[in-house]
Amino acid sequence: MTRIERPFDISRLEDEWLEADGFGGFASGTVGTLRTRRYHALLLTATRPPGGRVVLVNGVEAWLEADGQRYPLSMQRYVPDVIYPDLTTSLLEFNTEPWPTWRFQLDSQSVLTAELFVSKATRETVLRWRLEGAEAASGAGAFSLKVRPLLSGRDYHALHHENPAFNFNAQTSGDQACVSWQPYGDLPIVNVATNGVYTHAPDWYRNFCYVRERERGLDFSEDLATPGVFSFNLTDGEAVMILSASIASSASSAPAAGPASTKPVAAHATELARIEQQRRSTLGSRLQRSADAYVVARNEGRTILAGFPWFTDWGRDTFIAMRGLLISAGRLAEAEAILLEWSGTLSEGMLPNRFPDYGDTPEYNSVDASLWFVIAVHDYLATNHAKADTRTRLQQAAETILTGYTNGTRFNIKASSDDGLLSAGVPGVQLTWMDAKVGDWVVTPRIGKPVEVQALWINALRIAATWNPQWQQPAERALQAFHERFINPSTQALVDNVDVDFVKGAVDRSIRPNQIFAVGGLPFPLLEGAAARAVVDQVEAQLLTPLGLRTLAPSDPAYRGRYGGPPMARDGAYHQGTVWPWLLGPFVEAWLRVHGAEPDARAQAKARFLDPLYAHLDHAGLDHLSEIADGDAPHTPAGTPFQAWSLGELLRIENLLVRLKPIAA
Repeated sequence: MTRIERPFDISRLEDEWLEADGFGGFASGTVGTLRTRRYHALLLTATRPPGGRVVLVNGVEAWLEADGQRYPLSMQRYVPDVIYPDLTTSLLEFNTEPWPTWRFQLDSQSVLTAELFVSKATRETVLRWRLEGAEAASGAGAFSLKVRPLLSGRDYHALHHENPAFNFNAQTSGDQACVSWQPYGDLPIVNVATNGVYTHAPDWYRNFCYVRERERGLDFSEDLATPGVFSFNLTDGEAVMILSASIASSASSAPAAGPASTKPVAAHATELARIEQQRRSTLGSRLQRSADAYVVARNEGRTILAGFPWFTDWGRDTFIAMRGLLISAGRLAEAEAILLEWSGTLSEGMLPNRFPDYGDTPEYNSVDASLWFVIAVHDYLATNHAKADTRTRLQQAAETILTGYTNGTRFNIKASSDDGLLSAGVPGVQLTWMDAKVGDWVVTPRIGKPVEVQALWINALRIAATWNPQWQQPAERALQAFHERFINPSTQALVDNVDVDFVKGAVDRSIRPNQIFAVGGLPFPLLEGAAARAVVDQVEAQLLTPLGLRTLAPSDPAYRGRYGGPPMARDGAYHQGTVWPWLLGPFVEAWLRVHGAEPDARAQAKARFLDPLYAHLDHAGLDHLSEIADGDAPHTPAGTPFQAWSLGELLRIENLLVRLKPIAA
């Protein structure tokens, strides 16, 4: 739970909240109600779950009228940088428990509470306002709430501008208990079920300014349509608006109005709140409740979104994140469904790295996503949850990957005949997790035999050898070659890549975090004793920050300590010094394997490495962990504010702190 109270640090007003619907859609915004991103919306729905996402209701303009006074309940930012109205003097507090809730001071006696949640049972966004205090109790005075919905109807990556094609026409039903619009004929219908009174008053609100987009060097100005105003008398009880999307039977059909429920709107909202609160209470800890946001539907199965607000499901991210989000959390049926869903996408011994937002053709452009699948299969099968036929299917999928990689597949991915290590790469394609690319520029190509790919490859071979001994000898051969070829004699730590660009003996000695996977983060460490300690010591000394590991040592000429600016600057820094919180998972595991026998090692690990992440849950993406942060202090968070593998690795390490055994000293 995050609670923010007056007096407000202005920066805290732009911290972000998230409510996901379980199908790829979501509602999101900021503490101060300002929309700072094109992705902030109250009704953002996936038309082809989890893809095809469109923004339908961006926000609202809300205010309260009482005794001739007007009290703003929402803020907007307009180009160039004008904020109006300003509600910072009336906003008392914001809380994420049980969902985003705001409290406003109206006068000396009256407080207004506004809350918002997304019902996973129905994919509806529920907004409620209620009056508290002496004035509300006595019924004295008139408290009139006004709410103008702000609509667009666009792809969630795009922006909307005033145009004559926007359809303002409204259809009402149930004595105005539901109002519907279909802004554009090829998009879903927007429904608002309400206990208020709707007055049709079409207008445009122009030049909204999204500062996070401006910082990213992208277009940042948008026009939104407002078809009318909803009015409520709060002295009669709470005000309710339930937002939903529906698909018309044909492009020419009239909008279909209303949610399926025939209950009065306020009663329906109360029931949705009860169901949703009960569902959340069964999820367990704060982290586990947040983890639930990333688990979504795909076809008849499940998948994991890499992050909000702009990522879909990526293979690499899914298999890394699920170890903490699902397997260590005991959500084994969902883990099984995801592994089976993805296993059906095998092609030439590879699993996809990414499903596109639109279209059905997955992208097979990763050397490590398939290997991370084998790691996730290992973790899942170790729980003994799988039935015999499921175990067989997953083992067969893992062996299909190993066979494909052994014989050779796309992008020169092949086990080398000379040493058994896995080589990969072609010019112009980014295959490892360090995958930034701008136009034709691959920032960190890493063609050859990257160190973490070898750790994954050897682990995958050893995993398969536990049920099929044919993989034992290739695992032993590759491990011996790894020891011979990756240890840097000058530091005793590991180099980042060998046989660079397929040049035999060419070595990249850049100090990067990828070497940590030889000691932590995977089921079988490749190093022990002094060699393991050398890796951990180097990573701790040069790459560790409170929010994760840098992707490059500051001493390197290519190091970039700040992540920001237009796409080329941002992607140029993405893996050249930028901090990644998810890497704390393998680092802490490696640190515990090296230091775990020391007194109070687990307490030290929690205090030094995990407590800063717990503190970060109250900043940026509230109750979640960010994707990245600056390499330089103060390590300002950046990228997506809600990142699946960041949270997943924190959950996994929480579990490891209880059961991990140190490796040999």
